[in-house]
This record gives sequence, structure tokens and C-alpha cells, in this order.
Amino acid sequence: MSYTDRFGQSEEYRREELIRKIENSVEKLTLQELEALYYDMSTKNYIND
Repeated sequence: MSYTDRFGQSEEYRREELIRKIENSVEKLTLQELEALYYDMSTKNYIND
């Protein structure tokens, strides 16, 4: 997909594509990397337990 094609996509499609890519990346993280990511996200209030 080229850079200019992304502007023609709907926001919902792009959002789903990004979520899929993030999920695939997160699945490959080690426990330590997940804990670091969790800490970073929670301190920035992206995660509200």
C-alpha cells in the first residue's frame, strides 16, 4: 500500500488495520517488555484499571 492510498481509506478501516498491527506486535513481546509497556501506558492514562 502506498503512502497516498492511505488517504483514500476510511478512518474505520485504517483504525482496524492499526489495531491488527499493534496486536501482532504485542503478541511477540516478552513479559518484561509487556510490563514496561503496561507501566508506560498506565502512567500516561491510556490504561485505566
